[in-house]
Amino acid sequence: MLNRYPLWKYLLLLFFTVVGVIYSIPNLYAPDPAIQVSGDSSAKVIDAPVLAKMEEALKAANIEAFGGEVNEKTAMLRIKKAEQQMLARKTVQQALGDGYVVALNTAPTTPAWLQALGAEPLKLGLDLAGGVHFLLEVDTASAVAKRQEINADDMKDKMRKAKVRYSSVAAQKDNQIVARFRTAEARDEAISLLRSDYPTLLFSKVDADSGASEFSYIASFTEAGIREIEDYALSQNLITLRNRVNELGVSEPIVQRQGRNRIIVQLAGIQDPAEAKRVIGKTANLEFRLGASPDTLVSNKEEFPFKDELMQMQRGNAVLEKQLIVTGDRVSNATSSFDPETNQPQVNITLDSLGGTHMHRVTRNNVGRQMGILFIEYKTRTQIVKNAAGEDVEKMTQYVERKVISLATIQSALGVQFRITGLDSPAEASELALLLRAGALAAPMHFVEERTIGASLGTENIKNGVNATLWGFGLVVLFMVLAYRVFGIFANIALALNVLLVITMLSMFGATLTLPGIAGIVLTIGMAVDANVLIHSRIREELKNGASPQQAIYAGYERAFVTILDANLTTLIVGVILFAIGTGPIKGFAVTLIVGIITTMYASVSCSRALANLVYGRRKNLQKISI
Repeated sequence: MLNRYPLWKYLLLLFFTVVGVIYSIPNLYAPDPAIQVSGDSSAKVIDAPVLAKMEEALKAANIEAFGGEVNEKTAMLRIKKAEQQMLARKTVQQALGDGYVVALNTAPTTPAWLQALGAEPLKLGLDLAGGVHFLLEVDTASAVAKRQEINADDMKDKMRKAKVRYSSVAAQKDNQIVARFRTAEARDEAISLLRSDYPTLLFSKVDADSGASEFSYIASFTEAGIREIEDYALSQNLITLRNRVNELGVSEPIVQRQGRNRIIVQLAGIQDPAEAKRVIGKTANLEFRLGASPDTLVSNKEEFPFKDELMQMQRGNAVLEKQLIVTGDRVSNATSSFDPETNQPQVNITLDSLGGTHMHRVTRNNVGRQMGILFIEYKTRTQIVKNAAGEDVEKMTQYVERKVISLATIQSALGVQFRITGLDSPAEASELALLLRAGALAAPMHFVEERTIGASLGTENIKNGVNATLWGFGLVVLFMVLAYRVFGIFANIALALNVLLVITMLSMFGATLTLPGIAGIVLTIGMAVDANVLIHSRIREELKNGASPQQAIYAGYERAFVTILDANLTTLIVGVILFAIGTGPIKGFAVTLIVGIITTMYASVSCSRALANLVYGRRKNLQKISI
């Protein structure tokens, strides 16, 4: 017979339907609001006493908490009332003090048997269920000062190679480079040599006082030069933040510039906001410096504590030269591993070509001397203080930690690749590799604000949008029944299965559903109905042309399929392009559109045809069909 499906096709259809139902069920279980605590470094252990301290603090503040969970890295407490979540975070942060990161989170309520099958609810975007919002401020003044320090060192090298004698060259606190010479001729020769290499600097001569024997020039940035450095710092930090977010696996992040020196980071649907805050908020960099020798001038020395407490007790502070060999922004790749000889954690570093050249030149000329690796962290401390009205408010203060993680003797000239040892744990090595691999920041950043984002269109607008979708769905169902009778019922069942499969695939792939994503689902409904309209119109034409009902059904599905495929294929191409070049909400729309097209090709054609075959296919003397 023309319109009969074998048993395996019906079993396959039943299987997909059952899977769709199972993996859609978790969306019926709303997650609980929660707070999550982790250490400000991956070496810090979070244990039961920490959880107990959290529970005591919340109990004292009359905040109902339950369902405490703890492992080596994080502790989580569920909060009974969503409106107390922010207050709970402040209370716990105040109770634990420095060294801990307290972040907002949601805890799943999906039954264990569904979790065992890997079934999880859809992650909702910022515009539907909120998320975490960070506002960070980039210290562009530090970027300008750092550039002047580099310029001062480069000027020394250029004048040394050109054999221009100078007394001193140093970057001052006001971002001016002051170079001193014994003769006016040497100064003028230096300006002539350097001016073309530094187009963003203004060189001004300072003549010596009467009777003095010193001449100098001052090199200061133009306004355009300062803006160029600030733009570079913002752009580099944006790229770095995006890389770090990608390393965390956060879906559909928003990382964008705001104003002259601020960056917005919005993370929707994240599973571990404490980890996100710690890794994104941590501004870390490396500086490679030579260990100070006895004949090093006092003005060129700096002392730093060791990161390793035992080494700090045994050796005291490390004394390093101020002049840098290379910094972390020259790192092109970093991976964590274990030293095969000692089985201790290490980080394998790969520098870019310029960084490798600098490292080779300095280490080649200083074999036998020590080289220190300085680890610099720009941290934010959150404290609860009283404002003028006597209310508890959060106050964020910034501070810098500089510690030496390695001080070893240079055995031979180093090149592009080498390794860092002396790390406390594999977790610390992994985190350092992640930060370096994601890219060094061109300037330090500090948290200015952290808050939870509510629905950007408002709860009422979202409710109205969902209602409009349901009304639209209902009207489509009604139209299909009135227009195509029994075949309209087939189309509506296929349509329901289509929506179910879209939700299932989005849930299984861990996609984040946004309001534009809902628009994609609505568009999918329209396209699915459109496919059935084409099929049913074709069946009607075949009946008018004198075909038997069985032949009309067969011809309708077979001949309409090519048209449906063409229409869906062109839309699929557009969806892929939107996904490739779009960001944020556009990407969310593209994901649901692509998934919807795939499910439409299956449900609208195969499911609808299976139902038609099931009802009409076995009737040998079929004279009339309800269409």
